[in-house]
Amino acid sequence: MAVMAQPRQIIECGDFVLRRWRAQDDFAAAFTLIDESVDHLRPWEPWVAQHSEEYTRKLLERFETGWANGDVYNYAITQDGTPVGMCQTYRAPEPQGRRMGYWLHPAATGKGLATRATAALVEEMFALPELEYVEITHDVANAASEAIPRRLGFTEIRREPGTPPVAPSGTGIDKVWRLDRPAACADGGVAGG
Repeated sequence: MAVMAQPRQIIECGDFVLRRWRAQDDFAAAFTLIDESVDHLRPWEPWVAQHSEEYTRKLLERFETGWANGDVYNYAITQDGTPVGMCQTYRAPEPQGRRMGYWLHPAATGKGLATRATAALVEEMFALPELEYVEITHDVANAASEAIPRRLGFTEIRREPGTPPVAPSGTGIDKVWRLDRPAACADGGVAGG
């Protein structure tokens, strides 16, 4: 499999920054962010049931490996140098696509930050020449997650069984939203840039 070009490790976005997570440097910040967000995430993210120091260390190690092989690009969403959320993009079922995910600390919600961080990551992904589309998936019951692809102009293309385990508030059915590379980006240029 050909190695896809990689995105930038730091994406400046005005009042926030997306920056690559580092296993050796970011343990304390990642653990605290997750620890303070567990109750907020529990209804929609089954992995939080495993939350522990060991799980966070292994998670950051997986982030490093995923970045190196191009499977997953994980970013801390930071404000004033402090992580307030995470966003990621990972390989879609087809090689010309990526899927995306995001979540915020409960104190950072309701301010448009997840939408703006996702938009910045979409733009970064479309700067990669091999990429033709990005997708967002979420449980059909997760209205907060659904608002982001709607705001960013994604189109719902299908519903499919979610990946087990199903989150406590989930239905087990995911909506899949897609945004195709804008024509202005067909030459590898940046969307809106």
